[in-house]
Amino acid sequence: MKKMRLLSLILALVLAVGCAKTPDDSNSGAAKSGTFTAKAGGYGGEMNVEVDVDGDKIVDIRLGDHHESSPVIKRAFPMIKERIIEAQTPVVDNVSGATFSSFAVKKAVADAMKEAGKDFGEITMTTQGPAVEKKEMEAVETQVVVVGGGPAGLSAAIEAKENGINDVMIVEKLDILSGNGKFDMNFFDMINSKASLANGVEDSVEKFVEEKKKSAWDTDARLIAQAEGAAEVDSWLREHGIELNYNYGGRSCMAEAEAYAGEEIQDNLEKKANELGIDIRTGTKGVDLIIEDGKATGVKVEGKEGTYDIKADAVIVATGGFSSNKDLLKKYVPGSERLATSNQMSATGDFVSIFEKHNIAMDHMDKLSIFKTIITNRRDLTGFGDAFIFVNKNGERFTDETAGGMGTANAILDQEGGKAYYIYDQKMYDAGYRLRKHNKLGYHKKADTLEDLAKELGINGENLVKSVEDFNKAIDGEMEDPFRKTEFGQEKKFNTEGPFYGVEVESAIHMTKGGVVADEKAQVMDNDGKVVEGLYAAGEVTDTSGAYSAAVVFGRISGEEAAKYILEK
Repeated sequence: MKKMRLLSLILALVLAVGCAKTPDDSNSGAAKSGTFTAKAGGYGGEMNVEVDVDGDKIVDIRLGDHHESSPVIKRAFPMIKERIIEAQTPVVDNVSGATFSSFAVKKAVADAMKEAGKDFGEITMTTQGPAVEKKEMEAVETQVVVVGGGPAGLSAAIEAKENGINDVMIVEKLDILSGNGKFDMNFFDMINSKASLANGVEDSVEKFVEEKKKSAWDTDARLIAQAEGAAEVDSWLREHGIELNYNYGGRSCMAEAEAYAGEEIQDNLEKKANELGIDIRTGTKGVDLIIEDGKATGVKVEGKEGTYDIKADAVIVATGGFSSNKDLLKKYVPGSERLATSNQMSATGDFVSIFEKHNIAMDHMDKLSIFKTIITNRRDLTGFGDAFIFVNKNGERFTDETAGGMGTANAILDQEGGKAYYIYDQKMYDAGYRLRKHNKLGYHKKADTLEDLAKELGINGENLVKSVEDFNKAIDGEMEDPFRKTEFGQEKKFNTEGPFYGVEVESAIHMTKGGVVADEKAQVMDNDGKVVEGLYAAGEVTDTSGAYSAAVVFGRISGEEAAKYILEK
């Protein structure tokens, strides 16, 4: 019996030793203290990260050299850093809206910690933190709830707060705010802004309305409301610390000659919303409207921990369009689902089915805004003017470069491999800030000769040279151009000497233009033409011919009208 007990004890010890974690196992052993560096591939390329370690503890994470988009990384990095330090592991959820950047930070931290002596295992794009069991949570109350934290939503919330509403809430399904607006280069459709007046551009509400009537489908009342808002928006932005000081003609402005408008606007709208004490709940998706006796009384939302109701006196919907929803694109604009989008991947039209469910009117769902050239494999809008050519992989032109829309988009997709290349010269480079910016970031190729540029792009050099020569001959009237229908101007001729530039491009859906029907007061209408009491909408979610500036204008209107509705009850 003693021998049996001894054998059993020895066997138990062997098994215990065999099952124990060694110092090399994940999350085991004490890490070395110090600062450790690592790098990983993010959305824009290589990202460098420094990690301060004290024993087993991740003390700090710093971002080094990187090529991530500024509007994304400055919002996402503090969040992913906080998640990692709080959890003491890079095995955490990505920041939604910044998946590639989040992955790069997590992987770099894991590699740095491995060097320090602590192995967290392989980090992939799908690595997540521990799952949270979702539950039905208690309802909350507010006066105004805004669904969507983009330009329209932020403007609406700020305006509601500044018009006397104490309790204002924003829910945003992504972890970061400001929608696609934070990437926009220009803020157009401003009337008599400080910058435009300084540039000698004078305008009026009446002129704006008459011009827009030629192409817009909005009601006269909405056009007038947009125009009146466009005449005030520059002053409103400046009151909120936002300066658009560079006008490059007409109603279009940037922050400065070499600074995008979107980043300036959205950074400061977010700052103002926080200063005003607006309750901002990111990572929280609106999943339904609460309609009682024909009146909007709140929204149902889903966050990481579960679902709950937000009861409110007024609801403002600013959830954006459906550029990233292939099923909806195919339904409303058959064939458009082939196209890429320059919009956020979150532009999925979440409220389309909700509007249908509640008998809320939608219109012009077949209207799209297609941007002629974005950089392939990125969402960056690129290009400038008309003094360029499109060529295919064989170095040959194939379409009228002055055209656009679905025709150009399909012409590009129909080339070998669906590839097209945007070719331009130094004259264009000097004239277009967007081109200069993209070259500085390394997105475009540059060469002293067309032959060398062709090698950089991997296309036929002999044909590229001939394409440029024939293009110039057509401008000089020496031959008929097989593609362009518009008149040429000498300013569009290519330089005969380099340098030359090029980038692989495609067309993309920039915005969907159809959506929920709202009147000039941003009040939502039902299918019987009646106002849905307490419900407002602004931005790309609405049926509108407007864009970025209109989102801010009608965001302001919706916030003001919601406040008036509540305070006058």
